[in-house]
Amino acid sequence: MHEVLLVEDDDLIREATRLTLEAHGYRVRTAADGVAGLDMFRDRRPDVAVLDIMLPRLNGVSLAGRIREESGVPVLLISARNDPVDVVMGLEAGADDYVTKPFDGPVLVARIRALLRRAAPAERPSPTGPLCFGDLTFCAVSLEVRRDGRLLTLTTTELKLLREFAASPGTVLTRDLLLERVWDYAWSGDTRVVDVGVQRLRAKIGRERVETVRGVGYKLRG
Repeated sequence: MHEVLLVEDDDLIREATRLTLEAHGYRVRTAADGVAGLDMFRDRRPDVAVLDIMLPRLNGVSLAGRIREESGVPVLLISARNDPVDVVMGLEAGADDYVTKPFDGPVLVARIRALLRRAAPAERPSPTGPLCFGDLTFCAVSLEVRRDGRLLTLTTTELKLLREFAASPGTVLTRDLLLERVWDYAWSGDTRVVDVGVQRLRAKIGRERVETVRGVGYKLRG
């Protein structure tokens, strides 16, 4: 049974969400503010953290950043529809995905399942030997990424994103394709998660390594 940390300050939303998740087989621990949520996260690492953005004491964006500094646990943000800037900030801070309020329980559950699948070992065939792209070396077996011989620390999402690029160097991968393969969306999602994910990956492996193909997607330079 997977454990979910739910941090939400609205009592009714927190309780309704807890009941929904438990009905789908998840064990849920809850907190009503960001500081309590961080303490609970540190006390016992959950399998996934679900954070409201507008939290007292420590907001969800800051909490996502603190969690990402300490762990690769998947983080899902809950956002109001009228704050796209906060969503982008949250993704840049290290969150993996988000849902907007008001949300349907099945949508939230589907997003959590997608995050958990993404965190599990990849099932698609991977190259067996190290691949080199300029100063970058990627081994899909050990999941080690080195730049100029220096070992890089990548999140699960960043590793899967790099894995897709490395499997097809020089090939343009559309945002929709990356949403399906990396974020496990079988439906059309918000491509901002792809753009921010690529931005975070570039910051670690080199901005010049991933090229933007305007209006289409991205490709890895060999």
